[in-house]
Formats: sequence, C-alpha cells, structure tokens
Amino acid sequence: MAEDKGYGSEIHEVEKGSEHSGGAVNFLHSIQARYAKVDPASYLRRPDESSSSYWVRRLGSLKPIELLLGEYNATPLRRYLNAFHLIFFGIGAIIGTGIFVLSGQAAANHAGPAVTISFIVAAVASSFAAMSYSELASMIPVSGSAYTYAYATMGEFVAWTLGWDLILEYMVGAATVGVGWSGYFVTFFKVAFNVEFGENWTEPPIKWQESPASIYYDEGHYFNVPGFVIVMIVTTILCIGIRQSSWVNSVIVVIKMLVVFIFVFALCGFVDRDNYSPYVPPNTTGDWHLFGAPGIFAAASTVFFAFIGFDSVTTAAMECKNPRRDLPIGIIGSLIVTTIMYVAFCTVMTGAVSYTELNVAAPPTVAVSAVEARTGKSFRWLNIVVSLGALFGLTSVMMIMLLGQSRVFFSIAKDGMLPSVFAKVHPKFKTPYVATIVVGTITAILAAILPVDLLGNMTSIGTLLAFFIVHAGVILLRFTRPDVERWFKIPGGKYLFAVFPILGMVVCVLLIAVAEVTTIWRLFVWMGIGWIIYFSYGIRKSRLHKDPIGRFAEVHAHMDPKEESRYEVQDYDYNHERM
Repeated sequence: MAEDKGYGSEIHEVEKGSEHSGGAVNFLHSIQARYAKVDPASYLRRPDESSSSYWVRRLGSLKPIELLLGEYNATPLRRYLNAFHLIFFGIGAIIGTGIFVLSGQAAANHAGPAVTISFIVAAVASSFAAMSYSELASMIPVSGSAYTYAYATMGEFVAWTLGWDLILEYMVGAATVGVGWSGYFVTFFKVAFNVEFGENWTEPPIKWQESPASIYYDEGHYFNVPGFVIVMIVTTILCIGIRQSSWVNSVIVVIKMLVVFIFVFALCGFVDRDNYSPYVPPNTTGDWHLFGAPGIFAAASTVFFAFIGFDSVTTAAMECKNPRRDLPIGIIGSLIVTTIMYVAFCTVMTGAVSYTELNVAAPPTVAVSAVEARTGKSFRWLNIVVSLGALFGLTSVMMIMLLGQSRVFFSIAKDGMLPSVFAKVHPKFKTPYVATIVVGTITAILAAILPVDLLGNMTSIGTLLAFFIVHAGVILLRFTRPDVERWFKIPGGKYLFAVFPILGMVVCVLLIAVAEVTTIWRLFVWMGIGWIIYFSYGIRKSRLHKDPIGRFAEVHAHMDPKEESRYEVQDYDYNHERM
C-alpha cells in the first residue's frame, strides 16, 4: 500500500484542495472524502437522524479499504498459496464442464461449428472482467471476491446482493459439475470395462425443458449417486487444509491438460471438413437463440460458464503469501492458457463429428466414436483417456468452486450478515470447516436431483451480474481512492483505462439480453429470496452497524504493529453528531 497518511490527514487534504476548486471538483473531493473515511462512529445513528433516514443510509454504507487490509493481516487462515498455485487454481476451475460438457450442448443447440467463435466472444468478455478483477485484487487482497469489492465501492446492500449472487455462481456451478462428473463416470466404466450402470441411480430425477419452459419428474430416476458422492469427497479434502487441497488440484490440473492435448493431437488428422459446412447453421425455426449469427451469442452466454473459474482465484486471497502480486498473475495467466485450449479443443471436436450429434453428456467421446466409425480404426484407448481426464478435470472444478463458496460464506459471516458459525476456523486445519461442510452438503444434494442445463444457465447469468458490478467498482475506485497502491492497473492512463471496464459492462448486458427469459426470471427469484434474508436478518446483524467500534478495534488488535495498513482507533462519543 502507498504511504499511509491516516484517514484524518486524507480528509484534511481533500477539504483543503476543495477550497480552491470549482463545484464539480468540490463534488469529487467530497466523494473522495467519503471513500477515504475510516471512522467507526460514522456508522452509528446520529442524534438528529430519523429512523428511516438511518436505515436507508445503512444500505449504502461502505467498508473502508483500510479495514479490509487489516482483515487480511489479522486473518486466522493459513497463508500458503503463491502465483504458481493460483494459476493452477484458475486452470483447475476453468477447464471442466465448459470443455467436456457444455461445449457440445452449445454447438448442438445454438451455434453449430461456430461454437468456437462463441468461446472467443466469451473469452473477450472474460478478459475485460479479468483485468477489472486483477486491479481490484491487487489493491484489496481479501477473500470474498465481488462481494468484498462491492462492499468497498457501492455499499452494504449491493455487497449482499453480490454475495448472494456468488452463492448461486459457486454452489450451483459446483452442482452442475457434479452432474457432468456423473455422466463421465458412467461413460468411463462403459468404455474401459464394458460395465453399464443403470440410469435410475446415475442421473438426476428432475428434468428441465427450456422451450416451452417446464420442469418435471423423470419416472424411474431416483438419485444421482456418483454426483453426490464426489461432491462430498471433495468437501472432505477442502476441510483438511489449503495446502493439501492445492497439491491435489495441481496434480489433477496436470493430468487434465495432458488429456486435452492428447485429444487435440490424436484427432486433428481425422477432421472431416464437411462437418464445418455450414460453419454458421441458418436459423430456420424463428427462435433467434437457435443458430444463425444471434445463436453464436446465445451460445456465448451458455459457454461463458466455462470461464468463470478465474474469478474464484480471488476468493483465496486470505490464504496467499503475496496476494497483491500473485492474484493478478493467477487470474490473467489461467485465462490465457485455457482460452487457447478451448479453441483448439472445440475446433477439433466439431470437425470430427457433426454438431447435431453433440447434445449429450459426454460430447468428446461421441467425436471419438465418429472417427472410429468413419476410419475403421480403433480409438478405444482415446475414449478411455478422455473419460478419465474429464473425471479428473471436473473434480478440480468442483474443488475450486466449493473452496470459493466457503470463503464467500466466511467473509459474509465475518461481517455478521450470515450466522457467525460460518466464520469458524478449524483450530488444526485452519480452514472455514463449518462453511465448507454446509456448502458441500447442499451442493451434493443439488447435484443429485437437478439437471445440468438448468444449473449451468443460472450460473452463467449470475456470473455476468457479478462481472458488471466489478467493472463499475474499478471505475469508482480509480476516482475515489487514487491513493491506494495497485500492483496491477488496467492500461490506458487516467481516463482511457475506463474503455475496458465499460466494454466489459456492455458485453455483460448483451450476454444477459440473449439469455433465455426463464433463466433471467430464475435469477430474479433467487435475488428476491436473498433480499428477504437481508432485510429480515443481515441488515440487523451487520457488524459495521451493530458494533462498528468493536469491529474496528477487533481487527486492529490482531494486526502486526509494523503493518503499514494499521489505522488509529480512537475513543468515540456515541452521542456526538458526526457527518
């Protein structure tokens, strides 16, 4: 962090500068003063303040960056991760369902062979978000991801909304991966050992139909046992420790990267160019989500789920040795590597088999079987390798998403807006074990009963909303907290930098616009549930309002006296009116 002059001197300098400026500059300086204020008593109700004004003001209460930095220095979590671990975390979260499951469904239902373009569109949108996340992570190295960034930029209500949105993103996302894992589990045993498992215990009993929208029980299906079991195994590993989780993830990432490369190089010589014609299938149904140029963007909205992993890197900030430097490296590095892998994989897969055959749970194995049928050569070994690689790959995705979800729960609980039990840290393993167990159990149940398409679409829309808020937060902090050190800054200087987050916001809006209407409605329903919880529990229990002086003092007491980010905690008069 840049030289810490203390919140009092910062406000004084702002006020001094405002005396010699015009109205617009005065307004900017007053906003900067609000963002720079580190005053616990400012969260209390003023003597002349009405009840309604006080409660409305609480909705926009900011969590100062100084307090967030103090929380990092005072964390009870074990600091183990470095840039290498974070890059592998990003790859582990990104390469999974998107490449092994959703790629085939997006090609078959929306874009055809042009699904490759859909991945590029989604990657461009993700690159804007990656830069915004990297800048915020380099200045606010605290767990909680978009929830934490929103708390520092837009206030408590927006932060809760984003935190609730992240619950949707990570928990439901991990459940989606659990469903996909089950499909590959069945496929692996079939191609490797010629053993077929019955669908009644390996597929979710609930089915979803997008158009017309309907959800129904599939007779004869009871419980997705493989999906449930793997989620609980991953949950157990995460409870044991961050070091063990990191090494398990690193080994899995190496294996699945090798599998992707083997698939690409084994089949690239057997691509049938006829499968690329037409590259963009025409829209003949009247539904603009189905093929044609709009179908490419509709598919991009679906496969955008494939890229959400890089934001989960930021949820491990509290467990990083040097988060300011390593988080941006992990975010951007993992995005670059995985984009190249996605494009190569989808190009070969849609060239090996007609896109119309890819709407299955394990599309790469369909491509391998098609090449076998066309050439007469045996590629059974490749089907085994791909299925095994998918199992490993999807396992690492679940691991990172569940890790991210538990850390979001941990951050919200530390702020008091969820029960304090979620903030408990295991005395030996130094992990938020209660949050991890609860999140893992709920995720396992979702994976056991809900279908992959319903879950995947909900996650994509939730992620877009989080990205939109993060983009806006970067712009806000550039003008309101220019004094805070940033290891990574979006290029473009003082003003032109805004082009990237603005473009990112536009892309997010466009991708949301082309999503299925029912998916958007499901998001609003989820948000409505979250707002009910906030207004009935969170706003009343928030520690910044229930006991702000105690909260600041608690963080301050656990900080190293040598830390530059320490702030002064004074004795405040509760009855004194403060601006």
